[in-house]
Formats: sequence, C-alpha cells, structure tokens
Amino acid sequence: MFFALSKVLDNSGSWSGRVLVVEDDGDLCDLLVAGLGAQGFAVTAVRSAESGLQASADAEFDVVLADVNLPGMSGLEFCARLVLDRPQLAVIVMTAFASMRSAIEAIRAGAYDYIEKPIDLDAVGLRVGRIVRECRIRDEAQRLREAVTPASGFGSLSGTSPPMQRVYDLLSRSAQTDASVLITGESGTGKELAARALHDHGPRREGPFVAVNCSAVPEQLLESELFGHTRGAFTDARNDRTGLFVQAHGGTLFLDEIGEVPLLMQPKLLRALEERRVRPVGANKEIEFDVRVIAATNRDLEAAVEENRFREDLFFRLNVIHVALPPLRNRGSDVLVLAQQLIVRFAAASGKDVRGLSAMAAQRLCDYDWPGNVRELRNCIERAVALVRTNEIDLVDLPERVRTFQRSHVVISADPAALVPLEEVERRYIQRVIEAVNGNKTLASKILGLDRKTLYRKLERYKVEGSM
Repeated sequence: MFFALSKVLDNSGSWSGRVLVVEDDGDLCDLLVAGLGAQGFAVTAVRSAESGLQASADAEFDVVLADVNLPGMSGLEFCARLVLDRPQLAVIVMTAFASMRSAIEAIRAGAYDYIEKPIDLDAVGLRVGRIVRECRIRDEAQRLREAVTPASGFGSLSGTSPPMQRVYDLLSRSAQTDASVLITGESGTGKELAARALHDHGPRREGPFVAVNCSAVPEQLLESELFGHTRGAFTDARNDRTGLFVQAHGGTLFLDEIGEVPLLMQPKLLRALEERRVRPVGANKEIEFDVRVIAATNRDLEAAVEENRFREDLFFRLNVIHVALPPLRNRGSDVLVLAQQLIVRFAAASGKDVRGLSAMAAQRLCDYDWPGNVRELRNCIERAVALVRTNEIDLVDLPERVRTFQRSHVVISADPAALVPLEEVERRYIQRVIEAVNGNKTLASKILGLDRKTLYRKLERYKVEGSM
C-alpha cells in the first residue's frame, strides 16, 4: 500500500516530524526541545557535532537543527559530513551572524535552509513543519515514481484513502444485490465509474450496461428516449424505436443527472420503476423489462424534495442504497496515487519518457483544492505530460490555476478560471464556522442562520471536517 500523507498528521492537523537539535548552548537547547515539543515534534538534543553524527546514524530524523558554532567540529563541517551520508536529510543551520556570506556557506555545505539567532520558536516551528511536509511529499513522489503498483480500488475507481476504502466496501456489498442505488457526489468524482463497477461485479455483468445523461436529452424527447416510440407517434418518428429501459433488459440502466428530470416526467418514471413495464409513445401495449436501476446526481435531492422540485416517492424509490463519493480534496494522498497512474498512462500513449513528479509539483497538487475533482486532475496531468520537456513534471508544467492556488481564501478575480462555485464558498464558510465553535452544531446553526436539520444535511453533503 502506498504511503499515506495523512499518517504524518497529528490530531490538530499539523505535520508531525522527528527533529534532531545539535546545540552546545544548554539554555537554547532546552528552549528548542520544549518549544518544538509543544508544537508536536519529537525532539532529540545533543551538545556536539560528533554526538549529532552518532544520533543520526542510530535513528531516523526528518530535520536537523545545527548551530554553526559547535565545539570541535563546526556546524558547517557537521552539515557537510551529514548530507554526504544522508543526502535526503534536511539540515537547518542556526547562526548568530546574519549575513549573506554565512547563508551562502551554509548552503554550500549542503544545508537545506538557515535561520538567524535570536531564535523565534514560532517561526522555527513553522519552518520545520513546512520542511517536514515538503520532504514527506518529495519522498512519496519518489516512491510512486519507482514503484507503480495497482492501488487498491473497485473497478476503475482507485485510491487508498480511508474515505475511498469505505466506498469500496459499500460498492462491493451492493453489487451482489438488485436494489436500486443512488450515487451522489460532486462533478468529476467518478459516479459513472462507480455505476459501471457495480454492474461489472454483479450478477447482471453479462447483460448490457446502458447509460443516459438525463440533462443532455431535451425535455420533449426524454420520454421517447427512455420508453421508446412507435412509427408516426410524432413528427420525425419514421420508425419504431426501442427505449433504453427495454434496451437494458437483463442488465443495468444508469440514469445520470437524475435530478434534472422534469417534474412532469417524474410520475411516469416512478410508474415504470414500480411496475417494471413501459408504454412506448404512441403504442397501445406495454412492454415488460428487467433491469437494475442505478441513478446519480451532483444535486441535493433531499433539498429538491423539500422545495417540491423532485418527487419524494421517486427519491425513496431510487435511494434504496446511497453511495456518496468524496471530493478529491478530502482524499488525502490519493491525489498523488492517481497522478502517478495518469502519468504512466499518458506517457505511454504519447510515447514520452515521463516518470513522475518533482517535489514542488507534488506539493502543489496536494495543496490545490480540485473543484473539478478527478476529472480536473486528469486534464491537468494530460496537459503536463504533453508540455513537459524532461522526464519529470515540474511546477512550471502545471496549469496556472494550480500553480497560483491559495487555500486560505476565496479569490475574487476577473479571470473566470480563478473563480469558484457558490457551493464551494458555502462549504469553506461552514468549515470555518464549525472550527471556530469547536464543533458545536447548535451554536453553528445559530451563527449560520440555519435550522439544525438543514445544517446536518449540508455537513453530510460537504463532508465538513470536524463535524462528525
């Protein structure tokens, strides 16, 4: 199984890490141990460069903080010796002589970064945390590049994150039944892939899989598309046509974007599902069919029912089993797993020797919010493979919206590509409120001006962290 980035997060959401402090000043050493320890880091301290080399040989560390002036072997010499043996280890040199010369000497000695004394514990903690995060992402990108193995999944869905593992379990259990399934999730999360997986793993796998996007069929033609029509039933009906319900006989009918079915059409659809018979437009006789129905939507059907835009009885008929696909931003390191799989696929198709992601590109993919979910990631990687000039996708090869994304706020820009959907604005604001009130839903509902039922529905829909 691939390394999960979420495993290096502590309960507060900060990046944990193992830090070695090499400092001969006892007071400063104790200060760093206590201060970084309070920020969630596991800290080991030694008083000399020789002890530092021994400690790094005996245990694994993510970051080393070393004073530039150490007794015996200097901090710069220690840094050079350490990175020679452990080139992937990040060393930060601490110096009281804030000058460009000392910074250049530290970098030449192999230091990852340098900081000035007097020490600001908060600033040091932030810098160490950032370096730990960058190194973990770099290591994960390298691991994925060197060992591309099939990720656990279900059908064409893949990923190793806990939310997806729960989805695979539910799909696996649902596949063996004939019950109707309602798949919900944002656009691009893989709802049709989930539907196909249910069909391919179920007893109807030898039958047809027939899919229709209900939003793509004009309202006046939807009944004919689903139920069929006879010759002469309406203008341009020159021949009899078998509807999709009958075409899917013995297999699966996938009704994508079911929330877009017109209200006047919904009673006819409900009757067909209940009676397992359809009457083609213009026909005198009904035709029986035997299909499993899977529906999907990116809409909130419960809200549509409350607003009388969707029939409650049809909703319950479709929602026998509910499968909610998580957005990519809630799937942790799955973004790197999927990215590496896509790199391999597109590189093979284009005949290019592209092997993986640089550390900076991998970090930016993890930082980005992916409003278009897996579909957007696919387009991003396809573009990057097409444009890259080396065997590694770097930051410059990613789309501008990914390179310049800032998670901390919603960007209001004249560029349409920089704007986000209104639902995303609502999700982020609800997340901020829930965090501010420490998960108190009663208080949160009052602040948001929502009744508790509506708030719970939105929390479930948006998978707001800290609300469960």
